[in-house]
Amino acid sequence: MAFYKHYSFDLWLTLIKSNPAYKQERTQYFYQKFNTKHKNLAEIAVIFRQVDLMVNAINERTGKNVDADEMYLMIISMINDYDFNFHDVDLQEIDHDMEQLVFTHMPLLYSDSSLTVLEQLKSTGLSSTNILSNTGFIKGKTLKKVINHLGIDKFIDFQLYSDEVRMSKPNTRFFQLMLDTIDRRKHPELMLKDVIHVGDNPHADVRGAEAMGINSMLINSNHLSISHLLYDTV
Repeated sequence: MAFYKHYSFDLWLTLIKSNPAYKQERTQYFYQKFNTKHKNLAEIAVIFRQVDLMVNAINERTGKNVDADEMYLMIISMINDYDFNFHDVDLQEIDHDMEQLVFTHMPLLYSDSSLTVLEQLKSTGLSSTNILSNTGFIKGKTLKKVINHLGIDKFIDFQLYSDEVRMSKPNTRFFQLMLDTIDRRKHPELMLKDVIHVGDNPHADVRGAEAMGINSMLINSNHLSISHLLYDTV
């Protein structure tokens, strides 16, 4: 087992994955409330996917963060062929309703072994952990409640979300914030080689970590799983 003093984890497609029912209900919500052009559900689902991919690419390229509110306005505009009065949109209501949809259709643990691995990494009392996650339609404030519900929070020392700090991976400033947040009372002589970041995205997670000078491990989008942290040298 490779030993690191600090383990940083991506969240989506690393520790958790989306509940398919959530995306279906989210599409239904915008179909019913903002669909003046009478698009069908499949068309609206495609729009969500397009905006999701576009914003991810923008965030990764700029290192900044496009907020969920802005993403929802993009969705509404595209559904209505860019002909919609944004003054009629209650963003607070959308935020509330979308959070309730998340709680009704909770994200799922990516792997059955996720909690076991996190527990073992923390069981020695020698290592600390964090979540370092880019956000999209689901905000950091909601994700904190999600990981509490899933039992992940018991094994995580701190969480950093792009929408709350206005930075996105692979921005080295986001990784530096993570390093600066580690409890140095526990790790007074922490070196970059003592830290590893684990995620599913070769660009945002692996290249971002490497640019910062810390170790990285790509999982789930390749042949490795989180369990390899327990017995493979990274």
